[in-house]
Amino acid sequence: MTAASILHADLDAFYASVEQRDNPKLRGRPVIVGSGVVLASSYEARAVGIYTTMSGRDARRICPEAVFVSPRMEAYSESSKAVYEIFNDTAPVVEGISIDEAFLDVTGMEHIAGSPAEIAAGLRRRVLEEAKLPISVGVARTKFLAKVASGAAKPDGLLVVEPDAEVDFLHPLPIQALWGVGKVTTRKLNEMGIRKVGDLASTSRVILASAVGESSADHLLDLANGRDPRRVKPRERRKSIGAQSAFPRGSRSGDQIDSLAAALVDRTSKRLREAGRACRTVTISMRFGDFSRSTRAHSLPFPTDSTESILAAVRDLIDQSRPRIEEKELTLIGVSLGNLARADTVQMELPIGEQEERGGRDQAALDQAVDVVRSRFGDGVIKRASMIDADQGVPVPTLPDSDNSA
Repeated sequence: MTAASILHADLDAFYASVEQRDNPKLRGRPVIVGSGVVLASSYEARAVGIYTTMSGRDARRICPEAVFVSPRMEAYSESSKAVYEIFNDTAPVVEGISIDEAFLDVTGMEHIAGSPAEIAAGLRRRVLEEAKLPISVGVARTKFLAKVASGAAKPDGLLVVEPDAEVDFLHPLPIQALWGVGKVTTRKLNEMGIRKVGDLASTSRVILASAVGESSADHLLDLANGRDPRRVKPRERRKSIGAQSAFPRGSRSGDQIDSLAAALVDRTSKRLREAGRACRTVTISMRFGDFSRSTRAHSLPFPTDSTESILAAVRDLIDQSRPRIEEKELTLIGVSLGNLARADTVQMELPIGEQEERGGRDQAALDQAVDVVRSRFGDGVIKRASMIDADQGVPVPTLPDSDNSA
């Protein structure tokens, strides 16, 4: 049987921990990052019921003694880079999942770095000493078990699940511990008398498929029985530029969503032009109050770096998603520009006709002028009329932009 040699490393309450690290007065106190919406919270705040995406008003009511701090995205990004340097120095194979977590494969390193448990302990020690941040690590034979183990080890802990202990560790857990089990699936399984992972592991596939479908049944039975064939793969250098914003739960009008989307397009298209790139693919991603997600993409006929062309594509994608947006509470929206190429080596979108050609030139000149002003005086100095006094959400950092275009 394969040894437990996959690590899942997850920084604890990352944004809040950075704030407590940089301001000693915040240590040991309930800290909430964000105001209109809770972007992150310290474990002291979580202990009294504060959670991510909660509105700031509710958070203040539940925890009046909490200290609210504005998010500092640059500080979080720099801290993430420092931790990822330690990840890459620890293992030959690192798969970044987000700004604050990654999988590491330490297979075959016993003779040069010690056992996986010793490597994990050394990783935690280095992150604390060099980045001054707490991190929890799970070690197991599969990615799924490693991630569940790191969650069980929180906060600031280490848990190793050896192959012969997998059943004892996994089967007593609630079914919500399995990837893909949300509120709807939980209700269906509970109605069948399935509440623990062990209950599910012994359920007939035929019976399970009748409730959740063939594909979901196979997926859940694999996880419940410790089967997860996915290997740790180095994250491919991303060929995209993206941004996303989170906001409190609650229905949002079409105008509010359009304003949020326009703000994201302004940010991403500016970075696209700064990088000297043009995009062919525009993607929107959404997260809802039940933590489900939706993604839609559109391929453009020609590469572009035009703000208005990109915004038109984003608006079209949002219109296609309108039924789901109206049905569920939208809590996050993201815009990603992909299929990148160097702007000076591709045939850009070509306007047809003299009037359209002049309009295209005018738009390019406007984009350039706005970029110059924002770079010099800040992004907030120029706003669309729809954005004035509008809730633009809280920016959510992602892994750094990169592309390997020629």
